[in-house]
Amino acid sequence: MITAPAPTGIELRPLTIPASLDAPDAADFLAMVDVRNRIYREISGHGDEAITAAELLPHYLPDEYELRFSWLVLHDGILVGRVGVDVPLHPGSRVAFWLVELLEAAQGQGIGSTAYELVEQTAREHGRTILQSWAEHRATDGPELAAPTGFGSIPHDRAARFYLRHGHTLEQIERNSAFELQGSFDEVDRLLATAEEASSDYRIVQWSPPTPAEYIDGYAWMKSRMNTDAPAAAMEFDEELWDAARVSRHDALYTDGGRLLLVTAAQHIESGELCAFNELVVGRDRTEASHQEDTLVLKEHRGHRLGTLVKCAGLLTWRALVPQSPRVLTYNAEENRPMLDINEAIGFVPIAYNGAWKKVLDA
Repeated sequence: MITAPAPTGIELRPLTIPASLDAPDAADFLAMVDVRNRIYREISGHGDEAITAAELLPHYLPDEYELRFSWLVLHDGILVGRVGVDVPLHPGSRVAFWLVELLEAAQGQGIGSTAYELVEQTAREHGRTILQSWAEHRATDGPELAAPTGFGSIPHDRAARFYLRHGHTLEQIERNSAFELQGSFDEVDRLLATAEEASSDYRIVQWSPPTPAEYIDGYAWMKSRMNTDAPAAAMEFDEELWDAARVSRHDALYTDGGRLLLVTAAQHIESGELCAFNELVVGRDRTEASHQEDTLVLKEHRGHRLGTLVKCAGLLTWRALVPQSPRVLTYNAEENRPMLDINEAIGFVPIAYNGAWKKVLDA
């Protein structure tokens, strides 16, 4: 295979993480957030994935649970993208998560491949042999790639060709769905009533950070099951250990950035055990799009419509909390039919698809 020469004028500048946005060294971080938001708008055609620097900074401050490496990509002195490698610090972890994101004007010139070399170098330096990454693939006419799960496909587009060229395989498709918060809630009300009848042994509890003391242990246990109980195809995730300290860190990622998080959980009345939960979040600007984050029903409590219960109860409360937010976005594996069935019944509609990509490095 003939390898094209590396482009000239490329600088991969390590990203300085400021202590605050008022710090003298905050300029690069502010620039990174700006280029991130511009890239996501180019990919999706909308601004619902945008985030402010104040909201993102807590996610980049030192974290005992992972190492986060970030670089700015400059071409002839102009900022055109970013590179990131996240290295979980769980005992025995073999994985690293990465991204290379470029503005459209900078694509197709070998800049991404130059940046990707840094990804593999960083992973190897930290003893990681499994690289995993996600990308949105815009709907286009032409050839498609099917997921090996048998559920879903993505266009064989520039992003897909980039992953394939660098030795990655497509493992899973994620559906990005949206629910319009300004529309009718009649079906949400009906589904909630049906779910309440089927789950009479459970009750709804809700909170926003900080997590109340009586729910910390149960919430920590449910969060620890996200990587083991949710469909992952051939993607690999470490089993995470969650405790009160980690819940506190999780809460701070939202409160420190001024974001609003609502946790809706189902509690087994007799035992007091928390056994299902749903998270909704919106940024400092409460008029922007909301995002549904983790949702899970513990395996031993499935079959009682608890997924419908926590999703519908959460949406009803959310509409009252942020009445000006236009919609909720959520992501689900295409093979996760039980959760997609719930979303579709509620009124979520698909708007985009992400590919989950994986590469196993040679020893």
